Amino acid sequence: MCRHFLKIQIIVFCAFYGLFSVTATAAPQPVTEGWEYRWGDLPFTAEGVPDWSAAQDPGQWHATDFPSNPPGRNGQEQVWFRVTLPAGDWQVPVLYILSADLILQAWLDGEKIYQYGTFDQDGRGKFEGWPWHEIALPEHYENKTLYFRVFSDYTDIGFWGEIGIIDHSELILYILENSLEALLIAGFSLLVALLALVFSLLQGGRKTFFSIALFALASSVMVVAESQASQLIVPSALLWNYLAAGSYYLLPVAMGLMLDEWLSDHRSRRAISLIWRLHLGYVVGALGLALTGVVSLSSTFPVFDVLLLFSLSAMGALTVPRLRSLSVEQQALVLAFGIFGVLLIADMAVAHGVVPWSDVPVSLGLLFFALAVVIISLRHFVATQKALQDLTVTLEQQVAERTKKAETLLQREQARTSILAFENEKRQIFSDVITELQACASVNQAFQLLVEAMPRLSRPLKGMFYRRLNDGSYQRLGSWGYDSKDPNPELLPVVVTLDQLPVPLRLAAGALEDDEAAARSWQGRVCFPVNVEFASHGSRLEGILLFDGDSISNSGYTEYGAARLMSSISLVAERIGVTLSGISLREDLLRFSYEDALTGLKNRRYFDQLIAHETAVALRNNSPLSLLLLDIDHFKRFNDNHGHEAGDAALQVFASILKSRFRGSDIVCRYGGEEFVVVLPASDIIGARERAEELRAAARNETVMFEGNNLGHLTISVGVANWPASTSQPEQLLKLADDMLYRAKTSGRDNVEVSPDS
Repeated sequence: MCRHFLKIQIIVFCAFYGLFSVTATAAPQPVTEGWEYRWGDLPFTAEGVPDWSAAQDPGQWHATDFPSNPPGRNGQEQVWFRVTLPAGDWQVPVLYILSADLILQAWLDGEKIYQYGTFDQDGRGKFEGWPWHEIALPEHYENKTLYFRVFSDYTDIGFWGEIGIIDHSELILYILENSLEALLIAGFSLLVALLALVFSLLQGGRKTFFSIALFALASSVMVVAESQASQLIVPSALLWNYLAAGSYYLLPVAMGLMLDEWLSDHRSRRAISLIWRLHLGYVVGALGLALTGVVSLSSTFPVFDVLLLFSLSAMGALTVPRLRSLSVEQQALVLAFGIFGVLLIADMAVAHGVVPWSDVPVSLGLLFFALAVVIISLRHFVATQKALQDLTVTLEQQVAERTKKAETLLQREQARTSILAFENEKRQIFSDVITELQACASVNQAFQLLVEAMPRLSRPLKGMFYRRLNDGSYQRLGSWGYDSKDPNPELLPVVVTLDQLPVPLRLAAGALEDDEAAARSWQGRVCFPVNVEFASHGSRLEGILLFDGDSISNSGYTEYGAARLMSSISLVAERIGVTLSGISLREDLLRFSYEDALTGLKNRRYFDQLIAHETAVALRNNSPLSLLLLDIDHFKRFNDNHGHEAGDAALQVFASILKSRFRGSDIVCRYGGEEFVVVLPASDIIGARERAEELRAAARNETVMFEGNNLGHLTISVGVANWPASTSQPEQLLKLADDMLYRAKTSGRDNVEVSPDS
């Protein structure tokens, strides 16, 4: 017992250290893209290894946004997921998974690197808890395919919550940071439960105090059991799940006991009594059957959730019409119950996949309830103190002095708590914004996201956001905090030079105290630079954050709080710049890998990946697909006569013709040398031939100019193939178009040949 208490102390200390340290713990690198799934189990060899030849069949795998509840389950209990692991700069990388339903294996390079739960010969297994998972990744895991084998007879199948890669050394701190709020609120609620239990014993076992104690105790145990830090206290997921289930199932019992005493209507009380007795019977029955192995503990949750949904609705329907008959304190507790019940229903919807995963703050509902109890207790305490003040003048003076001191301390603590709560709120919002930014495919998309995110990230401060244009000026993308009574500042929507903006504010690390004097009188506007690194032209001031100085001075914070706020914003701007730099470099790398440097057209690598996709789309939609294979006639002779630089100019001229002649949905690629290929989705063979003839005529009408000399015009030969007119197998289109191109060449060039109907 002492060792467990020591563990809890260490966990709370580490959590406080992680929360208030200058350098925040790194969040996991999300693994949310490129997931695929297949229903059913893979065949296994006699040695217990999956038959990877079956796993490599691409027709069995389907893309999914997230590895949870893929479509077409239809009673399936086995599913495989796979994903290509992204590269990352980690010392000891581990894959972190918040939760999984129900048991799983992980395979990498044909070897099993992780297993939770026991799979029998039929690929099934029993429920063994809902822990978070830490899967150690071997060296050189990057860009390798990780396979997951999952079994679940629960309503949900697959993973739940976060999936990301993080250093082993940072995972514990990350978990503690995520659990700190729940642990603190649970501890506070546990204290309230003990006090209520003491009051119940002192007043002869009053139901009200007992039900408050039961509710606070059950909810605090549930919050701790469902927090990620619970596994650090006692590493037994199933034990915590039993504690979570028992405390969760007791919540409506505590609610019912309290309402049973408060409601004056006999019928309502009888209905409430029936509800809480029914739930008490379910607690005993469900846990008893689960402990004896008759049913799985996981199977008791969906039944209870349905029962709880009806019970909460019934309690609300019986209580709300009679609220006026209750005291103010009772109304406050009923409101606290209602908020907590709404959060439970939201968490229930997330748990069963009704809505996408999000972190439902159930612990905040518990905090609201505990605060309501404390405030009610303080009310009674103040009333008692007021009665005592009437006894003697001396006691009245003493109580007044002590109360004044207590109020002063409370105000200071409230101010400190307000700053910490504000920072914690913005930290969570900023973490979500960075996560969303990292998922952006381009810098433009990232700036659009920032425009939407900046108001909620910056409020209550007023501000504006500018971005650099191609001509070097800066355009205002958005502003926030201004209204009709307080219009936008006089700054123009487009700022031509940086001289029109304030000097960017740069706060040195550790110099927070030096900025407190400035924080007493922020004036005008405060400017924060957002520098972005580009592969083509290096670092550049790409964005500017402007904040209204008056809104900082009037924010209600102390000088230290305002300076700390500015330091945090400076770090936010720097972090945004680093994230945008990563997006920019990634965007450039992707563009370079799929673009032909000479012509600006897509290259053969892009075509090889695209044609498979367009073939699948044509088959799925039963829409025609045409392919043109083009070759510039006598191009070698052109190079020999005019030189390779003139040949490059000719290729660029022909590329510009291609760009101007095809619609946005058509795809034009340089296939190699002087060969080009055009993919025409939804185009029949007649339309494809017409486009080819138009292109041939356009090439003849375009002259090639090089160094002021007219080198004449080009002629082209074109091979045309179409599905389904030319073949019943769309994967044969390239070969048929090549055959037609050869025929066009041999028949005299400057010609279009079309594959006949199959």
